[in-house]
Amino acid sequence: QVQLVESGGGLVQAGGSLRLSCAASRSDFSINAVGWYRQAPGKQREQREVLATLISDGTTYYIDSVKGRFTVSRDNAKKTVYLQMNSLEPEYTAVYYCNAMLQRTWGTPAWYWGQGTQVTVSS
Repeated sequence: QVQLVESGGGLVQAGGSLRLSCAASRSDFSINAVGWYRQAPGKQREQREVLATLISDGTTYYIDSVKGRFTVSRDNAKKTVYLQMNSLEPEYTAVYYCNAMLQRTWGTPAWYWGQGTQVTVSS
């Protein structure tokens, strides 16, 4: 059984930065692609908003509101993907999730969700 383990959330003042991490729990799995999502307070799972994506060839996508603020990256050796968040504002307060395609060596890829990490931005 493989899981995605998230970390890096917390409380930060407006204008501050956080780096979220999302790691595969087993070293025999690689992360082929990832999407970072946020679920705002009071919203349901189905209302999670995609913020940024990174696919296997390195291509990234960002929604307009986070362009220039957020950066998604990966460390293949560590089986970890990151979301660097700068210039945070209170409206970014949410639970952040990674959704990644994991593949075991010679295996079939499948999508997994991380457990979520709370980000709270104070004014």
